[in-house]
Amino acid sequence: MSKSTTAKASTPTSLKKAVIGSMVGTSLEWYDFFLYGSAAALVFNHVFFPSFNPVVGTLLALATFSIGFIARPIGGVIAGHFGDRIGRKNVLLATLLVMGGTTVAIGLIPSYDTIGIAAPIILILLRVLQGIALGGEWAGGALMIAERAPDARRGFLTSFVQVGVPIGTLLSAAVLFILSALLNEGQFLSWGWRLPFVLSILVVILGVYIRRQVSESPAFIALSEVEDSKAEPEAKRVPIIEVLKEQPFDVLRVVGIRVGGDIVYYTCATFMLTYVAQHLGLPRSIGLLASVIGAGFQIVACPGFARLSDRFGRRPVTIFGAVGCMVWVFAFFPLMNTRSTTLIVIAVVTGLIFQAAMYGVQAAWICELFDTKHRYSGASIGYQLSGVVGGSLAPIIALSLLATFDSTVPVQLYIVLGCVIVMLTALATRETRGINIMPQAQHSPNNSVSPSV
Repeated sequence: MSKSTTAKASTPTSLKKAVIGSMVGTSLEWYDFFLYGSAAALVFNHVFFPSFNPVVGTLLALATFSIGFIARPIGGVIAGHFGDRIGRKNVLLATLLVMGGTTVAIGLIPSYDTIGIAAPIILILLRVLQGIALGGEWAGGALMIAERAPDARRGFLTSFVQVGVPIGTLLSAAVLFILSALLNEGQFLSWGWRLPFVLSILVVILGVYIRRQVSESPAFIALSEVEDSKAEPEAKRVPIIEVLKEQPFDVLRVVGIRVGGDIVYYTCATFMLTYVAQHLGLPRSIGLLASVIGAGFQIVACPGFARLSDRFGRRPVTIFGAVGCMVWVFAFFPLMNTRSTTLIVIAVVTGLIFQAAMYGVQAAWICELFDTKHRYSGASIGYQLSGVVGGSLAPIIALSLLATFDSTVPVQLYIVLGCVIVMLTALATRETRGINIMPQAQHSPNNSVSPSV
């Protein structure tokens, strides 16, 4: 690879393509992933676990939702290894194909009444594949932008990867909202819920086309040039082992700065649907409407807070979001319990805006913490482990606490605990705003980041 190749990958045009490609691709993958989450909260207890009472059936359905999170670190390790060894671009194409294929297959699984226990078993296996695909997606999309973005605008530009989450939520919730409004209960449970899964084939075609237009990351190209120029090539690297040896505490920091935001998000986006439909006895459309509107606000809030982080730093914006969520949670359930559609929407939107302050800056902050040679692996494993600790368990823990204590107070305290962890971790994580993350600059005394807190 030549210097001209690296320069070509760093042009404004390539940056624009990277931003669009990462945002669209990540949005489409999160559409698939959250479509499953919404269906697990609303449908799967009836279709795949009908022999259990409603609460137990919902818990089992949400458990299959969590399995996808548990599989995500596996995908992070696999994608991180190949992303650090052979490049970011091809790995991202593979994750999109696997995610789309498994999502279509989920929509075609016969019900429990048709094939018995085989139905939930197939569902679980496909959910594992979904988790593996998504586990390799986020870091690759973030790096394709972060590794070519100007240092002073990296937070804002990489936030468009984060925007993929609310876009995916909005699309999945909107599709289910429209179908649930157009179809009666029997039609929706029988076949209506399957349509958005099967239509994912269109999502795959669009995503692959867009991602093929994006060139490889210039930081990876530069790293490859450095390694190719060495007189004695190094032994084949295992990036995941490298990052765990050289930057283990940074991996843990990634988990810490993310866990609270995951808990808040999945309380609003997934547990909230069950709470509205089962605990409050309201139509499922109200929860879906709140989710759609909240996601719309997040699409604006994530880049807004990320831009502030380019000016004031990643740490203070993150702490602001954590404090906001801790205050908000004590108003969230009282507003929900009014059974007013307007107040339920306000409760969800406010929570997701504060959560966006934490989430919007994470792509830049996490990428900036790791060396180029194992950045894909470090970012992937830290991000996905936090998904297991926070996101996968949040709906189950919240529902279990509510069922055990018949009170929302334990759920509120659970959310507060997650936000406290974010605050403490943010204080213990170095500020990285504006650093140079190209490989030739990382070890220069003039460009290195101080390891101090």
